[in-house]
Amino acid sequence: MIKMAVTAAQVKELREKTGAGMLDCKKALEEAQGDMEQAMKILREKGLSAAAKKAGRLATEGLVESYIHGEGRIGVLVEVNCETDFVAKTDNFKQFVRDIAMQIAAAAPKYVSKDEVPEEELNKEREILRAQALNEGKPEKIVDKMVEGRMAKYYEEVCLLEQSFIKDPDLTIGQLLNSMIAQIGENITIRRFARFELGEGLEKKEDNFVEEVMAQVKQQ
Repeated sequence: MIKMAVTAAQVKELREKTGAGMLDCKKALEEAQGDMEQAMKILREKGLSAAAKKAGRLATEGLVESYIHGEGRIGVLVEVNCETDFVAKTDNFKQFVRDIAMQIAAAAPKYVSKDEVPEEELNKEREILRAQALNEGKPEKIVDKMVEGRMAKYYEEVCLLEQSFIKDPDLTIGQLLNSMIAQIGENITIRRFARFELGEGLEKKEDNFVEEVMAQVKQQ
């Protein structure tokens, strides 16, 4: 296959969308014959491969980042780990951790990954979804498949790694993480987080803090 010539503008656009290195972006665009979506898919697949190779490596360095929104109405603490103190001090890693903190503030996940969701909570959610499907008059034989399909939406709401990135909805946080691992060359893990919202659990006037956070993110 003859490699298609790609422009510097295309490489720059792909780099901005994925955070991958310039050379990796150029190679992906050439392989994709200039197709931006295909090039993004190629980079994501490479990121998955790189992440898999580094998954077993110990990551005990990193950062604890805080993010406060709306004059103290929402607060987030998140710990993101990497392998070396050198990487932890880089601007790329710091920005990534900052983005994760803002994501948690805006999207309010309950868990980092699917593995953290308690089985009891999953069973309860499946029961609710099953009852909804039956109440909609769906045939019994397809209800279970529908429930599992709808569980994917549930995971997107409660699990950080399954959520769409607020700065680029075409990327999940999991894909963003894998891209960072491929770019930096170290194992990176989002270990834990805590999110606090003023008056949470108390009866009060409803304010859409999530929309405010997302609006602020888009301005940055």
